[in-house]
Amino acid sequence: MRALPGSEMLSLWERGAARHALDRSALLAAAARPDWPAEDIADLPLGAINASLLQLRMACFGPRIDGHADCPACGERLALALDVHELLGAACEHDAPGSTRGIEVAGLHVRAPTLRDLAAVAHEADAARALLTHCTLAGDASQLDDAALQAVEQGLDALDPLADLALALQCVACGHADLVQLDAGQLMWDELEAQALRLLREVHLLASAYGWSEAQILALTPARRASYLAMTGPP
Repeated sequence: MRALPGSEMLSLWERGAARHALDRSALLAAAARPDWPAEDIADLPLGAINASLLQLRMACFGPRIDGHADCPACGERLALALDVHELLGAACEHDAPGSTRGIEVAGLHVRAPTLRDLAAVAHEADAARALLTHCTLAGDASQLDDAALQAVEQGLDALDPLADLALALQCVACGHADLVQLDAGQLMWDELEAQALRLLREVHLLASAYGWSEAQILALTPARRASYLAMTGPP
């Protein structure tokens, strides 16, 4: 997986700024995997999308992810340090565009959810049940009891382990144990946006100081650009 050059980061940020979060994930996955036909990305299993986004994030910003989560019981802010290699440990082989994997469980034939499925149920009151119905190829998901639903959930977790990036967390202040969700698309977007804004400021400062074009400035290596910035004085 290649790191995105500054010019491509700015282009992605500009194209994705006004899009829905799911569309941004598809946009970023297309940048991560140019070998995938862009029109098929929304129909790939979520685990393949998440894996591509995590690998892109690692290529661009390194394997360590520093973050935080607030304890729902006491409100304590908890620091998180994650490693992309460990997160990817559950990954299966990437699904080929257009492929459909499914399982037989609880009387249903169910396939792995996709970005298109998430978009279809985004405004449903019971999004989880609606998503299951959307992904059921045979059988009646509306008739399942809680035990059957749990069996289906476990089956889908085994089928596509990176689809749901849930992390176990225990509060150091009150001991409350909980699960927190890692949104790979939002993570990559937040870091790309922060980097794009830094690049725009660097372009502004160097263009103002030297009269160079954006393309000329972005073509500089990060080390050379930082040296020129240092010579322009404090930002």
